[in-house]
Amino acid sequence: MRFTFRCLDAAADAPLLHSWVTQPYASFWGMLSARVEDVVEEYQKIQASGHHHALLGLDGGVPAFLMEEYLPASSPLAGLYPVQPGDVGMHLLVAPPSNGPEAGYTTAVMDAVLGRLFAAPDLERVVVEPDARNTRIHALNERLGFQPAGLVTLPDKEALLSFCSRSDYLAARAVPAAAGTAITEPTTRTPVPQGA
Repeated sequence: MRFTFRCLDAAADAPLLHSWVTQPYASFWGMLSARVEDVVEEYQKIQASGHHHALLGLDGGVPAFLMEEYLPASSPLAGLYPVQPGDVGMHLLVAPPSNGPEAGYTTAVMDAVLGRLFAAPDLERVVVEPDARNTRIHALNERLGFQPAGLVTLPDKEALLSFCSRSDYLAARAVPAAAGTAITEPTTRTPVPQGA
């Protein structure tokens, strides 16, 4: 499975994103009642911010997930934890499967996202803050090396702040390999929203 990334075009990609973020599975994304125009506006703000940007993840050239990167010191997390140099925040939304569940897909997407982030030599930790009620993403985060740091109150949710260092990510990737299975085998392709 090979994933590529491209910069999100807020206007051109908004209809596609709208079809994802308004589905019940994406309730934690906070845009269930959004109009296409709302999606355009939100992602134009993100892309223009200078500290937060969105990428579309492609699977064989087909849009498969949305990834956002942000600087925690310029986000609502500022002041809620001691931001360290090399911290990068991340949000992830996997598209609904078009051909039914696919074993290992969501884990493979998350692995690709973390691999892309950790390819930056100055990145030390990935920071996530999914809704505290989103137990599915907490399990996926833990599987790939995230360590929960506790609950934080953000303007739109009570969130579970978690961190993944480069060494924790590499250690998590090594565990399945040592057991003789690939990291992408155990989970099924189901849309799992990470933060927002």
